[in-house]
Amino acid sequence: MTAFSLPNASHDLNGRVALVTGASSGLGRRFAKVLAAQGAKVAIAARRLERLEELAAEIRAAGGQAHPLQLDVTDADQLLAVVGRAEAALGTVTILVNNAGIPDAQRAHKMQVDFIDRVIGVNLRAPWILSCEFARRLMEAKQPGRIVNVASMAAFQYSGQGAALYATTKMAVVRMTEALAVEWARQGINVNAIAPGAFSSEMMDGMLERMGDITKAFPRPRLGDPAQLDSTLLYLVSPASDFVTGTCIRVDDAQGGR
Repeated sequence: MTAFSLPNASHDLNGRVALVTGASSGLGRRFAKVLAAQGAKVAIAARRLERLEELAAEIRAAGGQAHPLQLDVTDADQLLAVVGRAEAALGTVTILVNNAGIPDAQRAHKMQVDFIDRVIGVNLRAPWILSCEFARRLMEAKQPGRIVNVASMAAFQYSGQGAALYATTKMAVVRMTEALAVEWARQGINVNAIAPGAFSSEMMDGMLERMGDITKAFPRPRLGDPAQLDSTLLYLVSPASDFVTGTCIRVDDAQGGR
């Protein structure tokens, strides 16, 4: 007889501590609020401290727990320290959401090397360094954990609209997810990714300003609402997905075709 509940689908995160990067706006802000609403203590990290403090106040007003941490993900020393800072404030971090990311919005042959380094640094180097520090601490504590990397449908489908480097880094995030899942499976650390399609966010606002209404080309001409990612995020951090690691879930409303 199975020892699991029926259905095995609890999203109760009481007693868990999560760290969310890029939490000052967009998807990261929503992710932090969702995790807190399910009982997790949430360390929210980004460059814009004033926005983090506003978000923390909003989470606390709703009955949750949040701690803002200013973080520049291009600074390796800050990345290596931020998990410890979160743990000092809230306890052992067992959920990591690597959400911070930036677009390129330039043609590949026109990019300066320092800009190339920045995009790769934010979108790939930072989640790699942070994931490794997170995993190292969990291994020392002999505790399991969950990593959710935010990739993009650009990893799988690219339309040639000045986002070649962004698409390349997001495909690398997908492969990083697959590889680290194997690396850390024996330690009980599940590593998965979400590949959103076009969702409303600050980044998307900039794209729409440059390109106009991109939704006209979609099977269903609409943008996603960040709330439509809630269930995917909660699934990947909850006990119900214990047997799921190394997976990238596409949430794109068929925008990328098949």
